[in-house]
Amino acid sequence: MGSFKAISCWSFPRPGEEAEFERHYWDVHVPLAAAIPGTVSLTLTRTDEGLEDAKPSYYRVAETVFESKDALEAAMRTPQWQALRADAAVMHERFGVTLANGLGNPVAVELTAEG
Repeated sequence: MGSFKAISCWSFPRPGEEAEFERHYWDVHVPLAAAIPGTVSLTLTRTDEGLEDAKPSYYRVAETVFESKDALEAAMRTPQWQALRADAAVMHERFGVTLANGLGNPVAVELTAEG
């Protein structure tokens, strides 16, 4: 089975609003995302550490997998998708966050052991 992935990267909420952002994210936004028709998997990461002691580039990353690009495009025409997008707009306004998105076909790389 093929797959097509949507990756969404949230910026940091305004200082002091992290707890309220997390509450809204888990109580409102995540259930909306999980209800999107055609979703194969949803992986959520709170990036609370950066590489080599740097600040993380994003606050949260969501990876949503669909069977194909067509399946994602069909999902984008549903009321559930519209509800998710409307809530994202609320979060932009309420917490001062931005959202960067990307789409693509994931490719698994076979790892080999050395020596």
